[in-house]
Amino acid sequence: MSDKTLKDLAKAMKAIDFTMLSTYAANGAIAARPMSNNGDVEYDGDSWFYAMEDTTAVTDIQGNPRVGLTLQGAKGLLGQPGVFIAIEGVAELIRDKATLDAHWIKDLERWFDKGTETPGLVLIKAHAERIHYWDGEDQGEVRP
Repeated sequence: MSDKTLKDLAKAMKAIDFTMLSTYAANGAIAARPMSNNGDVEYDGDSWFYAMEDTTAVTDIQGNPRVGLTLQGAKGLLGQPGVFIAIEGVAELIRDKATLDAHWIKDLERWFDKGTETPGLVLIKAHAERIHYWDGEDQGEVRP
């Protein structure tokens, strides 16, 4: 086991744009979809994702806030696999305009053309309870 810290993982996450967000559907099935981390990875255990109110991700979280996040980094030295990060946590849906604005970056206009004024826009805050990582032969767990 290794001794990577939350700060070490945050550094690795800066280079990973997309995260797979897994939720529980009403029938108990697990659903996953790619979400952009928006470059918002001054990681302290909270991940932030924008979504529309009418998506299954939002509906699933309303029914069960338990979520999983998975990230995979680019290949390492000499073609070795990059870092893998698996996060278990609890999601919260945020509709507060000030919080929406605080996490917004201009690149998101590709999906939400009216910015934080996009009708039905919500912010998913996924708070990590446990983080497991694998980085070559190094692996470990962090609890924020």
